[in-house]
Amino acid sequence: MPTIEIAGESLFYARRLAKGTKSSLVFVHGAGGTHRHWGHQLRWLQGANLYALDLPGHGRSAGGGRASVDAYAASLQAFLEALGLTRAILAGHSMGGAIVQLLALEHSSMVGGLILVGTGARLRVLPSLLDGLANDFEETIEALLGYAYSASAPTDLVELGRQEWLANSPEVIRGDFLACDGFDVMDRLGKIRCPTLVLCGEEDSLTPPKYSHLLRDSIADAALTVISDAGHMVMLEQPQRVNRAIEEFFQTTVA
Repeated sequence: MPTIEIAGESLFYARRLAKGTKSSLVFVHGAGGTHRHWGHQLRWLQGANLYALDLPGHGRSAGGGRASVDAYAASLQAFLEALGLTRAILAGHSMGGAIVQLLALEHSSMVGGLILVGTGARLRVLPSLLDGLANDFEETIEALLGYAYSASAPTDLVELGRQEWLANSPEVIRGDFLACDGFDVMDRLGKIRCPTLVLCGEEDSLTPPKYSHLLRDSIADAALTVISDAGHMVMLEQPQRVNRAIEEFFQTTVA
């Protein structure tokens, strides 16, 4: 799997290229995540060139994390430009959804469509959570796990999530949540003009379904799919149903 140098930082990404198409679908993970959160999509989706990066400071990417969605969006823009992806469909989960919304608003010519998964137009974070990430990291991660997965999520999936979050530095994860806390495009959603699919788990406690309903209602011609028996990590808990929704969306959207 390749890396690419951007502004002195080595960014890691996974890819699967398809024959006979120039369409591209780029996946952006959420706070404390990595490209592996999109493993089921990279493995099974067809009909497009697929990319999933580790944001700076995450997973196998070098550099430091960021403390604002604007800064992460600038990294994503540079990543797309470096790979020559002049117009792609962008899929973002949670904080990644905030990142791709911002890119669609500020660099609309680069975005052929949006897939917004478990995210919102505003991502306020409880002060107690930010304080916990600074002062009681492991205990706060345990609390986050309780919010991130549905009650029916397999224990091995939750354990993998625990290991992945704990593999991050506390500074990076806290920076991610600070970035989420500062994100707010509520009054700009009507300016997003590209085809948009909104996806969420019915049992999502971190970004409840009402966030997704607002996205659907505020973005012109957006479609919404709510998936039962899934929480915030819906693409890991119900990958086949998520993939089906993405495939149906992609068939009607040309990047």
